[in-house]
Amino acid sequence: MSAAFEGYEKQYCELSANLAKKCSSASLLDGEQKKQKVFEINTGIDQAEALIRKMDLEARSLQPNIRAVLLAKLREYKSDLNNLKSNVKRVGSTNLNQAARDELLEAGMADTVAVSGNQRDRLLMSTEKLNNSSNRIRDSRKVMLETEELGVSLLHDLHQQRQSLMHANNTMHGVDDNIGRSRKIMTNMSRRMNRNKCMISTIITILVIAIAVILYFKLIK
Repeated sequence: MSAAFEGYEKQYCELSANLAKKCSSASLLDGEQKKQKVFEINTGIDQAEALIRKMDLEARSLQPNIRAVLLAKLREYKSDLNNLKSNVKRVGSTNLNQAARDELLEAGMADTVAVSGNQRDRLLMSTEKLNNSSNRIRDSRKVMLETEELGVSLLHDLHQQRQSLMHANNTMHGVDDNIGRSRKIMTNMSRRMNRNKCMISTIITILVIAIAVILYFKLIK
């Protein structure tokens, strides 16, 4: 979970509990004291709304799986804040007699206790779900890091194999070049031998003819 969201959440829970207490005590007051208390509660509600807006912005900037859990918690906080607003309106809108105030106080306290109990149960469930989600995210991240390390190792091995193959390929090219040069040398030598054979054959033929001519003239004389 985001540290900023946790900070805003703690501030809101403390402020909400304080506002609920003030709302209950305001129903016992009259006149200017009551107006002053209602004014303080409304000021606190404005601060609570500001904290909810900050939590909403922070939640929407996180990953989708965490964001969904935090937005669910925000809906609970918004419902809790709407209940506080309703209680403040009931306290500040009417000038009841003592019996009516007692009835309102009892009803308001009962509603506040019931809402706070339900809200607390929902917050505990949401916190437990969020912790489970955080654990799953932590495990997934661990698996992802291990997979990434394995991938890096495989890439390193593939790079080394590629270098070996490139070196072998260069060596093969060098061997092919040497074989090509050797073949050219052998071809040239073969051509030279053939030319030499032709020249020797020609010389021998000329010598034979010359000897034959010389012998012919000697025998005639």
